[in-house]
Amino acid sequence: MQLSLAKIKSEKEIVSLAQLASDIWHEYFVTIISKEQIDYMVEKFQSVPALTDQITNQGYEYYFMTSQGDPMGYLGIKQDAGKLFLSKFYIQKEHRGKGYASQAMELLVEMGRKRNLGAIWLTVNRHNASTIAVYEKKGFRIIRTQVADIGNGFVMDDFVMEKEIEFI
Repeated sequence: MQLSLAKIKSEKEIVSLAQLASDIWHEYFVTIISKEQIDYMVEKFQSVPALTDQITNQGYEYYFMTSQGDPMGYLGIKQDAGKLFLSKFYIQKEHRGKGYASQAMELLVEMGRKRNLGAIWLTVNRHNASTIAVYEKKGFRIIRTQVADIGNGFVMDDFVMEKEIEFI
């Protein structure tokens, strides 16, 4: 199946995105962080007000990953200092392992080339071994560790990973 990216613009799309994000986060992260931290992070970073602010005021772009018109996941990016920050990259459980992440990564690399950017970078929880392995397979390398206090007694304990964009 061919994957495409649909840019999220309308309030209705943001509401759909917030619901999709909540569903994915609550399914995926329960083995890595507490339910309390998931609830807090979804509200702080992936709720309708948070997403609206990120899109309207902070320069983030969000896209539904779709196949045959149906959203199966989403990604959030921000262009910053000559690089593309991949802030969010999530696929629903039933669509994982079908090559969509590889297709999305190819689209992101092409987007970076069109914007004349040198790399894609991201943060990933240091205990998220399966996702780290996927990123390494896609050409990302760990460049440093980072612990960020996100409030309410919670921290994000991450690796910062980066992939150079090759120009052909």
